[in-house]
Amino acid sequence: MTMGVKWAAAVLMGSTAWVGQVARAAEADAGDSAIVVTARLREEDPQQVPAALTIVSGEELTRTYTVNVNQLSQLVPALNYSSANPRNTAFTIRGLGSSVVAVSQANDGLEPGVGFYVDGVYHARPATAAFDFTDIERVEVLRGPQGTLFGKNTTAGAINITTRKPSFDWGGEGEISYGSRDFLQAKAAVTGPIAGDVLAFRLSGSVTRQDGYIRNIARDERQNEIHNDAIRGQLLFQPSSDFSLRLIGDWSNFKNNCCAQVHVRVAPTLKPVAQQYAALAANAPGGPYAPPSTNPYDRVTDNDAPLGVDTNEGGVSGIAEWKLGGVTLTSISAWRFWNWDAANDRDYTGLHIQTTQHIPSRQDQFSQEFRIGSNTPGPIDYVAGLYYFHQKIVGHPISIYGPLASYWLLPGRPAGLLDGYQTNGWTDFRTESYGVFGEVTWRPVPRVAVTGGIRYTYEEKDGVYDVTAFGGQTIGLTPALISDKNSILRSQSYRAHLGDGSASGRVNIAYDLTDGVMAYASFARGQKSGGINMSGLPVYPAGVPGHASGDPILSTVTVRPEKNSTWEGGFKTRLLDDALTFNIDAYYTRVTDFQANVVDSAAVIALRSYLANIPKVTVKGIEFDAAARIGTRLTLRAAGAYADGVYSRYPNGPCPIERTGTGTAACDLSGQGLPGLPKWTGSAGGEYRLPAPVAGRDGEFILRADAVTRTKIFGDATGSAYTMIKGYTLVNGSVGYRTGRWEVAVFARNLFDKDYMQNMTVQAGNSGLIVGTPSDPRTIGVTLRTQLGG
Repeated sequence: MTMGVKWAAAVLMGSTAWVGQVARAAEADAGDSAIVVTARLREEDPQQVPAALTIVSGEELTRTYTVNVNQLSQLVPALNYSSANPRNTAFTIRGLGSSVVAVSQANDGLEPGVGFYVDGVYHARPATAAFDFTDIERVEVLRGPQGTLFGKNTTAGAINITTRKPSFDWGGEGEISYGSRDFLQAKAAVTGPIAGDVLAFRLSGSVTRQDGYIRNIARDERQNEIHNDAIRGQLLFQPSSDFSLRLIGDWSNFKNNCCAQVHVRVAPTLKPVAQQYAALAANAPGGPYAPPSTNPYDRVTDNDAPLGVDTNEGGVSGIAEWKLGGVTLTSISAWRFWNWDAANDRDYTGLHIQTTQHIPSRQDQFSQEFRIGSNTPGPIDYVAGLYYFHQKIVGHPISIYGPLASYWLLPGRPAGLLDGYQTNGWTDFRTESYGVFGEVTWRPVPRVAVTGGIRYTYEEKDGVYDVTAFGGQTIGLTPALISDKNSILRSQSYRAHLGDGSASGRVNIAYDLTDGVMAYASFARGQKSGGINMSGLPVYPAGVPGHASGDPILSTVTVRPEKNSTWEGGFKTRLLDDALTFNIDAYYTRVTDFQANVVDSAAVIALRSYLANIPKVTVKGIEFDAAARIGTRLTLRAAGAYADGVYSRYPNGPCPIERTGTGTAACDLSGQGLPGLPKWTGSAGGEYRLPAPVAGRDGEFILRADAVTRTKIFGDATGSAYTMIKGYTLVNGSVGYRTGRWEVAVFARNLFDKDYMQNMTVQAGNSGLIVGTPSDPRTIGVTLRTQLGG
């Protein structure tokens, strides 16, 4: 381990030791106390919420070694996650949401369809979901449009995270884990009073390190390592039972030598043979090129350009609650930031094709929410509020090409045409959003509840894109060669403004058939406002009447709003004196003008991505969640999802790699399945506790196992057979012994060392090369944890 890792471990172990010197109020395990959720912005029993949602407690996150949204998807079948690197994070619910469907390139002008909230604060960039969880009380995954109550009008669902609050009793907890590839994770938290029962604090943090699992033979280093840090501090001011103010400050860092991708396979194309991968590699200047391995699970690469991710995020928020008789007033104020920089090797080979590609970026956001809601049971419950959100993202896209770029991307042109050719510039994207919302639940008779809600949102967006291309060969160029250079990189400068308002909402009826059995049906409507292309515009190919080759397609500067309509029905049951819960739902979703980041396959020389509207998308499916408590020692859980998602109408979509070539400007993808959405997904797990006193002291063994299985998915929007990702089954497990306040456990993630691909990417240049990120190999380790206090 490096000195930095040892230092971090020492700091957190020291913190844990200090925590052991103070008293701690006993905190019941989530599994031993009633779980509450805030899916409707008030605390409720989840079995009384007539909607599809999954709750994962902080205790279950700990027991399953789930530390981020990627691993959370192994517990929640309807949640899918893909991330070529943290900026290009895409998570979906029921196949809808953030959609990087064609190439691994984010677009700042595209809003996520899945809302990501921490302690009631909306995080505007999906990239912030790549950071590790810290001191979590519970995670709620809400499926379907959340266009009524939650801060932003998200069309596909929401991930709602609640962190642990400060306590007025001294307490603390800590754990440290060590495992394969020098895996080290240390977490600690301490809480207690500052001023009696009026002011309390909580301080928590985590450090995670692990060596990379991809070997780069060209640079003689390990890549795709883990180097994450996080800290959160809180103050709770509670002068009376009717008023509280919670102040939160947090910071997270992700600074890793990543994100490498490896050779997966080569697809045929319709391009001339000399422009396909096999011929290009065989006749490369300086000698034939061969990848270090054609088996992606050798986890070896020869990417020659330096890689690195340096991203951090954080912010401060204030949550105030004031009870006035039968109502509660709530205010949530927050400022957050996100910094991003990364170096990539976008040709994914050991050849000097593209030497630099990164987009240093800075995002700032401010949000303010005011709510009023009923807080006493009665025939009518209600909540209403106002919401304001401001966002600014400034980026500096940089791309530089090397000495082999001309040969690889523009065969037959002068060798130095693209050597040193590059872009530099800036982008500026801003959002102002205003919302007013309200929802009422009416119980006309004891067993019936009717809910109706509506929201109106008005948003204005402004975008500026100003990027200049320069360098490379500049002397003796013909108009044709200038056009060829511009087909790779082109100076573009444009600005756009959008302003639109929309109404969304939901209606729901729930009926308690008997005690513990509820049926419900609902209709929800959500909308995302229009977007602005912030990654440059696609250009016209040669031969289009009225347009010169390389002219920008101005109609793609903006995209229309996306509208989601979802019908849903289900049952929620709690039986056998609460020992068994079983929930099942069925849904049908129709999306019009689906917003996506797609590829311009008319650009036969170099891939370009841009925002576009897909006319119509439909998803239908069935989901279930079940949990059982058998006696006092065994608990079991299971969940499953069937989903059928397709582009119902997409007549002018991108073509699959095997159909790209001269003249293939567009393909009809109507009926094509959605990318990243498995047809079947299932997860199951269980925990068994076996009493085992030692030396007269109470103790128990804790055995835990969890598994998730997924069928195959399309790796991109086109349904190419060459980017198909096969299904897989993962098994995780642990066995530990707990006595008093201490526990030691041995754990394994990916216990059977299953090989699978996390994502796939078509190499820029459309030569036919397919690259991807292989799965993490098995990790085995040991954990020591403690919960100390009175």
